[in-house]
Amino acid sequence: MTLRLAVTPGEPAGIGPDLLIQLVQDGCPHELVAIADPQMLQDRARRLGLELSLRPVEGSPRPLGPAELAIEPCALAVTAQPGQVDKHNAPAIIQSLDKAIAGCLNETYSALITGPINKAVINDAGIPFSGHTEYLADHSNAEHVVMMLATEGFRVALATTHLPLSEVPAAITSDLLETCLRILQSELINKFAIARPRILVCGLNPHAGENGHLGREEITTITPLLEKLNAEGFNLIGPLPADSLFTPKYLDNADAVLAMYHDQGLPVLKYQGFGKAVNITLGLPFIRTSVDHGTALELAGSGKASTGSLAYAIDCAAMLASSRKPSHDKPDNGKRNNEQ
Repeated sequence: MTLRLAVTPGEPAGIGPDLLIQLVQDGCPHELVAIADPQMLQDRARRLGLELSLRPVEGSPRPLGPAELAIEPCALAVTAQPGQVDKHNAPAIIQSLDKAIAGCLNETYSALITGPINKAVINDAGIPFSGHTEYLADHSNAEHVVMMLATEGFRVALATTHLPLSEVPAAITSDLLETCLRILQSELINKFAIARPRILVCGLNPHAGENGHLGREEITTITPLLEKLNAEGFNLIGPLPADSLFTPKYLDNADAVLAMYHDQGLPVLKYQGFGKAVNITLGLPFIRTSVDHGTALELAGSGKASTGSLAYAIDCAAMLASSRKPSHDKPDNGKRNNEQ
């Protein structure tokens, strides 16, 4: 089945447009719709020395021919120069996300794939923005979402995402962890067809607190919550020390890991699968995947950027969309934490 998938290339001065143009040179079995400035895409294709034909979004989804791309126009304020960010184009980046969200909610699109953005440039333009995950949640009325990155045989979800490290301990509450684990469990069952997920849960402190000598969050918060959920039928193992959890002894028999904060879980996953990993937002009312890398401004327009992560993000989005259950089967997401 051919799907209509929305793609936001992200920062127009970065490699997002390059990757999309490079990727469609051989066509695509699904209809990829770039929500972007058509002139920017044509300019970038010429700079890369590649062909590009843009077609409108109409009728039923159709596969892309070689060097073909569907387009939902979203005009930039100023001409994009590869490698040179311009805050005047920040509103267009946000508008492309808004159009994508609307299209996913009204089911014009079966899923959304997002390219890399530069959060600092958006904030410099006076637009409060902490990241794709939080923005998509806020603008689709998702009560709570969970960020999960995945690569071959390895999934890591995060209890907190773009939060200063100094604020993490206070954010790790029983309510937060319960909501994250319920979403993670539900999505692994419903979207990944894992009947009874085995989830490893990191401790917050070194050595998982070492019986309270290096911190008490494991004793007061994490362990009681895991015991409660396991009594309901969950299969949760932890809290485990993060310095030993990410080893074959544990990972070989796990379906996912829940890390307590961004840089506890993601460096390990990116070391193993950088360039062939995908960011998946769990708990949204639509499917969203993303690349696992940044804007790489120094590579923009050079043709040297690898399409591996974008190709994986598109394949993953198509797989999830093809197996998605009807909307009335959406998981109960509970309450969204203050980080969102």
